Amino acid sequence: MLDRKTNTALRTPLAGATDVGAPHQKAFNAYLRSGDDDALRGLEVEVKGLSTAVNSDGGYLVDPQTSDRVKSVLNATASIRAIASVVHVEATSYDVLVDHSDVGTGWATETSTVTEGATPQIDRITIPLHELSALPKASQRLLDDSAFDIEGWLAGRIADKFARAEAASFVNGDGIDKPKGFLAHTAVDDAIWAWGNLGYVPTGVDGDVTAESIIDVVYALGAEYRANAAFVMNSKTAGLVRKLKDNDGRFLWSDGLAAGQPATLMGYPVLVAEDMPDASTDGHAIAFGDFAAGYTVAERPDLRVLRDPFSAKPHVLFYATKRVGGDVSDFAAIKLLKFATA
Repeated sequence: MLDRKTNTALRTPLAGATDVGAPHQKAFNAYLRSGDDDALRGLEVEVKGLSTAVNSDGGYLVDPQTSDRVKSVLNATASIRAIASVVHVEATSYDVLVDHSDVGTGWATETSTVTEGATPQIDRITIPLHELSALPKASQRLLDDSAFDIEGWLAGRIADKFARAEAASFVNGDGIDKPKGFLAHTAVDDAIWAWGNLGYVPTGVDGDVTAESIIDVVYALGAEYRANAAFVMNSKTAGLVRKLKDNDGRFLWSDGLAAGQPATLMGYPVLVAEDMPDASTDGHAIAFGDFAAGYTVAERPDLRVLRDPFSAKPHVLFYATKRVGGDVSDFAAIKLLKFATA
């Protein structure tokens, strides 16, 4: 009798499913499928975690796996985010302090009097955070299907919406309820450039580009920025540029030598961002600069989801939000190529 009971206890149940999911994943999945928030509320909240915090308005932070999946898509998207400086903040804005003047210096002997130098001038650039939202929906029947990967579906829909909205605002955003794009700032001839504006170099041809103008814009950028600089343009402009040759008949454009490697123009990487304007008369279709120094993306690290099963019955809406901002942080680090004679 004792041997039979021992063997029975060790035997694997025929109709039992082993539950090996992480607690936060099971809790978040249950919330998305049915709105059951008991497991979410019962989990211990970790400091600055992305898994179980309950927002006062009824929203829930996305579990780490889904949040990381969204972030990976955003980082892989052809957006200024890929080459800009990205910082995480826990406030409503982010301040960039820029010292763009030199400290007064001079040579001195052992006994000479040191002359007081000029005081550096500090500029403060404030980048406010704005709310970015997505509203994917799914039928309740689909959510009830246990074979449906709801986390993967939700992450994909959110990432797609966020990526397109961010990419557009980082280039052309007006700064009203959205990040301010670098092309929204005033552009002036680089010969009279001053802080607060972006300098441009004319191509010398209305609506077109020349090999000489590509060289001009490269060397219009300060030497301290050129080491980390990149070109930014859309696909149509890239089609024009890759036909350019130098005086020896060699193409200025070189394709990446390995999969995943960006193409280069005069040895500098090229980011093909479709939100850049097309080549047109007086248009700024090409940007060149060190965007890690020149443009800052500030964002809160949390991603919130609010489940709404009532507004679109029989569908369930998922209202996802995050807060992000962006603006030029160094006006000397970015130059534009103006498709005009002057």
